[in-house]
Amino acid sequence: MKLMALQLLLWHSALWTMQEAAPLGPASSLPQSFLLKGLEQVRKIQADSLELQERLCAAHKLCHPEELVLLGHSLGIPQASLGSCSSQALQLTGCLSQLHSGLFLYQGLLQALAGISPELAPTLDTLQLDVTDFATNIWLQMEDLGMAPASPPTPGTTLTFTSAFQRRAGGVLVAAKLQRFLELAYRVLRYLAEP
Repeated sequence: MKLMALQLLLWHSALWTMQEAAPLGPASSLPQSFLLKGLEQVRKIQADSLELQERLCAAHKLCHPEELVLLGHSLGIPQASLGSCSSQALQLTGCLSQLHSGLFLYQGLLQALAGISPELAPTLDTLQLDVTDFATNIWLQMEDLGMAPASPPTPGTTLTFTSAFQRRAGGVLVAAKLQRFLELAYRVLRYLAEP
């Protein structure tokens, strides 16, 4: 229950911050259908990620991600950047590329969590599928606009967890980093979807 209250507070403060933020730059020529689908996909992934965090909290008492910061450093869990999306001079090609690359990174991090526990496997599978679907949607839009690189990104270094505890703690940390990434992605897509 404490985790839900904390998540709700963080979500509310993130929305407040987003409302107060300066505009990102000129509106894009991205199709409205792509932007609306993207917003829907972000909300779905955020719900999946929150469910994973809540279930790890309930089943394994990993309720305080801030207490796992040191472990997160030792595990080397990266945070994807959206620098091209947050500047005043929004770079559409760079932003879409960073969105896709970030989702691709989280696909790999989520794959590293395989075997987290039988009870969490369905939640993790759903989260992986939704992240993959969103990444594919962005890639197809980049292809439609002639912005896609010659080949998709290749997988980077894969994380290896040496214990069940590390995998579960990694699950909390990956979900938290994914949430932060999606908050900015949502802000960008929402801004671009405005008339």
